[in-house]
Amino acid sequence: MAHLVAAGPLRVHPDNPRYFTDGSGRAILLVGSHTWNNLQDMGETDPPPAFDWEVYLDFLGRYNHNFVRLWRWELAIWDTRANQENRRHFCAPHPWVRTGPGTALDGKPRFDLAHFDDAYFARLRQRVMSAREHGIYVSIMLFEGWGLQFVEDGWRAHPFNPGNNVNGVNGDPNGEGKGLEVHELVDPAVRAVQEAYVRKVIDTVNDLDNALYEISNENHPPSTEWQYHLVRFIHDYERTLPKQHPVGMTFQYQGGLNQTLFDSPADWISPNPEGGYNEAPPAADGSKVILSDTDHLWGIGGTRAWVWKSFCRGMNPIFMDPYDGAILKTDPQWEPVRRALGYARGLADRIDLAHLQPMSDLASTGFCLAKPGEEYVVYLPEPAEVTVDVTAAPGKLNVEWTNASTGETIPAAPIDGGGKVPLGCPVAGDALVRLFRKARR
Repeated sequence: MAHLVAAGPLRVHPDNPRYFTDGSGRAILLVGSHTWNNLQDMGETDPPPAFDWEVYLDFLGRYNHNFVRLWRWELAIWDTRANQENRRHFCAPHPWVRTGPGTALDGKPRFDLAHFDDAYFARLRQRVMSAREHGIYVSIMLFEGWGLQFVEDGWRAHPFNPGNNVNGVNGDPNGEGKGLEVHELVDPAVRAVQEAYVRKVIDTVNDLDNALYEISNENHPPSTEWQYHLVRFIHDYERTLPKQHPVGMTFQYQGGLNQTLFDSPADWISPNPEGGYNEAPPAADGSKVILSDTDHLWGIGGTRAWVWKSFCRGMNPIFMDPYDGAILKTDPQWEPVRRALGYARGLADRIDLAHLQPMSDLASTGFCLAKPGEEYVVYLPEPAEVTVDVTAAPGKLNVEWTNASTGETIPAAPIDGGGKVPLGCPVAGDALVRLFRKARR
């Protein structure tokens, strides 16, 4: 068990804003596998089977992961037909009690949106705390927008459907049957319930250094101002509390633009494929911390090469993981992705990540992190020769190779810097080479 020793909550690194720091001065690479039912239980029975959180934490530890998205589902029932499967899942618990009076559209007691379910928030706090004991940062997803858009009759399963609550709250004021206005600045009554819930989440975890927030998963583009409002709401509310935590905004599906994320008041973002984030990621410029998430690039997808390319372009790669197949089917092809994430974190812990930045023109492969004159990390997608421009580093440079598929490090003889140096790859596959002045750590 790896207890998370942090100097405080994450904040954007002052010297290298592509990453977070905990105040210790080190840059922290966030990597991890997240899955849909890691906060609320989901399954084809009602009540759904309990998710084994401790087994999941051990799973993350085996891969050397240090980050998860803790998923929130707003729908009480949903199906997987939009994911090319046909399974019906029940989801519980929810933030509000189901005490009625009256019966909701699923035959259970209606939600009382004026009273929170203490068991939900106790679970939330316990999971963030136990993740901390395993050295894992947790982003708490506050809302979820994919379901209302793509689950057939999803609105019937939402707590803000007037047929499902005792408070007269109606998140579908235009009556079109989708309820998408729940995630827009349309109804003050809806917004009041949402803000009270967000305050409750913050009050539940504010003292925990390993917490982050995500406004919502894959909301429709008209949600922009609603999401911006909530980012500011969290920042404003936490300024009155002992600790402040990063707030994220992720890709708006369908039709959202990455520029909307970059323009947001969020501390971190997760983009869509626009600009090549899924194949040849653009270099992070430090305007936002980027958690590049396969969820928004493929749905379920990704490769080992994508992990390393994203790493060498200054991003924090994370994986939408089918995990045990309980929600959507899994496949052995995702194993190399999980492993590469952990290997990337291991490499990040050995290098001076706080002072490295993407400098693609210094390597013939185009994938390079560098502090010219001191340290260079280059990814070779193919087992071939690479030329690294170390003109700014005259004298001897230590050399260390990493097998991208196994994480094995392979020391090599030092080289002379001061120019463009060709290096032959000793690995029968993709690899990384590190050139550095200081003794290996």
